[in-house]
Amino acid sequence: MDVFRRFFERIVERCQTAELVWGHDLSIDATKVAANAALDSLQPRFAVEAHLTQLFDPTAAVAAADSAACDCALATVAEAAPPLARHLPETTVIELTERSEQRHDWLAEGGRPDRTVVSGAYQRTADFRVSTTDPDASPLPLATGRTRLGYQDHYVVDGGRARIILAVLVAPAEVQENQPALDLLWRACFRWKLRPQQITGDTKYATVENLTAIEGQGINAYMPLSKVGQRAGQFGAADFIDDAEADVYQCPGQAQLTLLSQCNRTHRRIYQAPAATCRTCALRDQCTTSTRGRRISRSLDEATLDRVRGYHETEPYAKALRKRQVWVEPLFAEGKQWHGLRQFRLRGLTKVNGAALLIATGQNLKRLLSARGWGRRPWPGGAVGLVLLPHAPSPMAAR
Repeated sequence: MDVFRRFFERIVERCQTAELVWGHDLSIDATKVAANAALDSLQPRFAVEAHLTQLFDPTAAVAAADSAACDCALATVAEAAPPLARHLPETTVIELTERSEQRHDWLAEGGRPDRTVVSGAYQRTADFRVSTTDPDASPLPLATGRTRLGYQDHYVVDGGRARIILAVLVAPAEVQENQPALDLLWRACFRWKLRPQQITGDTKYATVENLTAIEGQGINAYMPLSKVGQRAGQFGAADFIDDAEADVYQCPGQAQLTLLSQCNRTHRRIYQAPAATCRTCALRDQCTTSTRGRRISRSLDEATLDRVRGYHETEPYAKALRKRQVWVEPLFAEGKQWHGLRQFRLRGLTKVNGAALLIATGQNLKRLLSARGWGRRPWPGGAVGLVLLPHAPSPMAAR
């Protein structure tokens, strides 16, 4: 896969040299790609992994050699570290190391998710069932209501007229679009030395973590916020007025919601109105059915979310969303129609990432050659070379 990624980046370098990369704005999106495996191949994960471990378990000698080589490589890297890194305070080094261990590097892992992460009682299907044909593929719901095994192909696309693809990553279908988004965006900005003014994505990318990181870099996050949790016909959180100085909310019925609790794990604060006030309120039917009184949740990064909401009323935001529909989505359609992106023929994340990089490279290469005048000609072959002088007899007249 490294060879294909270097080839992909080499073509992007050529596109950048040809001034086809604008860098003013970036768009990010993902498309579903079917895997070359059937749902019938799903088996319990523990049985498949035990079988594969038994087949490919290295000998003790090989394991010891690998461990020694790894220690030697780490020592070499430490000695070759730049002076600034070697002279950092010990507390800073420890903090950076812990932060790096907590962060999952999607590009370095080739799109492979970390299965040690568990979110409450929720368990992904791919955590306990795996395909014996393609172990990296996971269940992919289709628009027709059916389900099959597949992947998601992620693109970061430049906002210039050439629509050059700057970053590519394939991850299993179980990986949500927002998870590798920051890694892809920062990789594109760092690798191609870009400083975009705006980044456009759909609702799936508009998580608090992503918005805070993007806005924290001084980049406008043009993404619609999710309305999950808002019940139809009832007041939403936007209908409550925030009094930051008093740290209270005022509901449409003029009652105050005071701070109930704060959860540092979820990074949110909960406000609640008095139960007695809600029971006698004339707007109760439009507000809540709870006997405890109306509660609303506020993120500790609400100021960032308010700034993003403010973009929604502006013309640049509307223009960015319109542009994204004709900038990124047609690239996926082109890949599926002409370059075999509808279904991967290969199996495994390493191979499907290589295939996706080749497809994206081909798309960029077509745009590079088109800019250099290597596109199709409107004349039949050889006709463009025929030059008729103004007073010369035509070839037909000579006959």
